[in-house]
Amino acid sequence: MATEIYRDAWGIPHLRAGSAAELAHAQGLVTARDRAWQLEVERHRAQGTSASFLGESALAWDRFARRARLDDTARRCFADLERREPETARWVRAYVDGVNAGLADGTAPAFARTGLTPGRWEPWTPLGVWLATHILFAGFPAKLWREQVAAHLDADAIGLFATDGPGTSGSNGWLVSGERTVTGQAVIAGDPHRWIEDPGVYQQIHLSCPEFDVVGLAVPGVPGIAHFGHTGTVAWAITNAMADYQDLYRERLRRTGAGVEALGPDGVWRRAARHTETVEVAGEDPVEVEVIETGRGPVIIGGPEGLDGDPADPADPSGVPVAISLRYPPRVTGDLGFGALLPLLRARRVADVDRAFDRWAEPVNVVQAADTEGGVLHRVAGRVPRRAETNSLRVVPAWEPGHAWRGWHVSPRAGLIDGVAVMANQRGPSGPLGVEFAPPHRADRIAALLAGRERWSAAGMPAIHTDTHLASASPLLDHLDALDGLTPEAAALRDRLLGWDRRMDAGSADAALYAAVRGAVVRRLAAHPAFAGLTTPPAYPDVFQPWLALVPRVGFALEHLLRAGELYGIDRPAAVRAAIEEVALRPPAGLWGDTHRLAPWRALEPEQPYDEPGLSGDHDCVLCTSGVPGLTDRATRGPAARYVWDLARREDSRWVVPLGASGVPGSPHHRDQLPLWLAGDLVPVVTDWTRLEKETDV
Repeated sequence: MATEIYRDAWGIPHLRAGSAAELAHAQGLVTARDRAWQLEVERHRAQGTSASFLGESALAWDRFARRARLDDTARRCFADLERREPETARWVRAYVDGVNAGLADGTAPAFARTGLTPGRWEPWTPLGVWLATHILFAGFPAKLWREQVAAHLDADAIGLFATDGPGTSGSNGWLVSGERTVTGQAVIAGDPHRWIEDPGVYQQIHLSCPEFDVVGLAVPGVPGIAHFGHTGTVAWAITNAMADYQDLYRERLRRTGAGVEALGPDGVWRRAARHTETVEVAGEDPVEVEVIETGRGPVIIGGPEGLDGDPADPADPSGVPVAISLRYPPRVTGDLGFGALLPLLRARRVADVDRAFDRWAEPVNVVQAADTEGGVLHRVAGRVPRRAETNSLRVVPAWEPGHAWRGWHVSPRAGLIDGVAVMANQRGPSGPLGVEFAPPHRADRIAALLAGRERWSAAGMPAIHTDTHLASASPLLDHLDALDGLTPEAAALRDRLLGWDRRMDAGSADAALYAAVRGAVVRRLAAHPAFAGLTTPPAYPDVFQPWLALVPRVGFALEHLLRAGELYGIDRPAAVRAAIEEVALRPPAGLWGDTHRLAPWRALEPEQPYDEPGLSGDHDCVLCTSGVPGLTDRATRGPAARYVWDLARREDSRWVVPLGASGVPGSPHHRDQLPLWLAGDLVPVVTDWTRLEKETDV
């Protein structure tokens, strides 16, 4: 049969073909036509060549991508895939062929603005895109932050800042089994929290051939439907497990006449791989990058002469120049888990999904699945190495024994409680595999809302998606409640906040007042001399700065800092008093949504800026729209999609993305879902081909 491309009323592609390979070709083709600019940005980011057209602002990422060997790792993983999974490798090649055919028609305005011509994808490019998208998901730079905290405060202080912070990505997800639904069949719902990007990081798509018929959210540049899918008889969804599966090693390197050597744990200096690469930078001179790889992994910070710009490692009192290497599973195993993708599409029951996720590698996720026969699944999927506990906490010395990897953890599993399972990056089934997890507020709130009704339907789920109750406000409000002797203006503000319903609604003036007081407290705590040593991070590359900046760290850990028994001599009641007096003198004039606005990341800012809509929600709300307390209310993270999978009738499922199905500015489907996303509404999932409009045959 001919491969057919259809669209629904929202421009979402529905593809029908005679085989899985033909369907992969069509998926690549339509993705390139809809999102040519996005695909090319992602290809260049995976290769470490994005500065060649984006300029100096992209150089920090390109340096990291080169030094971390992302493109080389993708090549290795694809070569391994061809050996182990030849059918999957051919399927990936078919997708890449489709992308190349679609890129030939790429006409996004950004190409003309930058002078970029769409290039050619290689068979391993989708693996590079996947790796570049997820390499920072496990938050290994947090280990650099912990080193700073331990050096300038003490090791006990690490726990004060342990929370889902500015550089991580999370999600909500919940599974309601058939015993708790009006249909007797399960419902799965949730929303992945990621950087909100334009175009979006998820692509709504429908893939149909004689082997399978699946709707779901694809990652542009990667074939199939990995994270969120519904085959009609089984559905699945994931959240970030917050597992720790990447290690940082402090390396001692030395130059020799033959190159570079690294000191190993057996006390022997061994030759490290070394070469130099050149990064082209638009409008600037090219930059040379030295790429070094030891027996632990690629060196991502510093070199034989020490840390970049600073030869002394603050965590090493010996004063010996030190570099830092990264060890991550795909670099070690040559496997990115792409062997799971075709089995997921072919899944018919929970057992099929379970077996597919046995082949999952990165990132490590918590998976929920349900099928029409009553089967349910709640498990962790991905590869986490067994090693010393210190590896998970800190940067460990490569020259000392005891830090090698010793096989892999068995993926934990969990059951349902009262017919429900909730995952929201809390310390749940993946607890033994991680260090820092999200506070329990989102998970507890979702569980409480689900417990409030005996029977649920798919139609009731958006009310959970959009809940704005902020449980993490309690510590600050408790401090306010204990204050006396305030000025009349501050006392009135305190009493108003104590009567606030704790909902971070865009139209709430009280939410705006609370956020203003919170921000003032964060800034005062961060400015205290006790934290002075944390205000200036070491000379680490810019790509790691979100994990090292003090104000965001204080902002996201405020709950812990206010509740700690003692905080290095900081007078917290005095800080809270000064903050509320400050806000009482200059209160915000408007509503929470006036400053809490959507600020999507774009590789290239549009020539005609868009209005930034006001948002409800906050970091610890179920409606998780994250600014950075103490720094900005503008939200760069939030629900990158919402979904409701109904196992009774797939046609009763719903979904939405923040902007639209098209990545082309000016397209009628570039931003047409934004009003629905803002309102908490969802788009119907359409699978009836008679209700679709045929676009073309290919």
